Amino acid sequence: MSWTDVADAAAAVCFLLGALLGLIAAVGVLKLPDLLSRMHAATKPQVLGLLLMLLGLGLRLRDPGTIGLLVLIGLFQMLTTPVANHMVARASYRAGQLRVDDLVVNDLATDDYEGPSRGEP
Repeated sequence: MSWTDVADAAAAVCFLLGALLGLIAAVGVLKLPDLLSRMHAATKPQVLGLLLMLLGLGLRLRDPGTIGLLVLIGLFQMLTTPVANHMVARASYRAGQLRVDDLVVNDLATDDYEGPSRGEP
């Protein structure tokens, strides 16, 4: 058994785990009750699933240039996803689409924004 066979087997495991995490993210988006829970389900497993897919692709292709590009894709995904989801959550809070009573910590309550009532779903 050569190292390429081991790398191919590890790539297959990474592909399967990445696809499973993508499926879990999709089910979470469909089944969870509120916006913040759905956002959490959409980001955490989705990013980890993508990173596993990129790792599997890197193990399968074994080209240094491609691996560098895959690392950049993973890095930019990890940098942009939390910021984008934070902005969506903040916009949803300001639009009054969150139940403020369900929040454990509400750091935006002291915000200067005078928008719609925040207690309604």
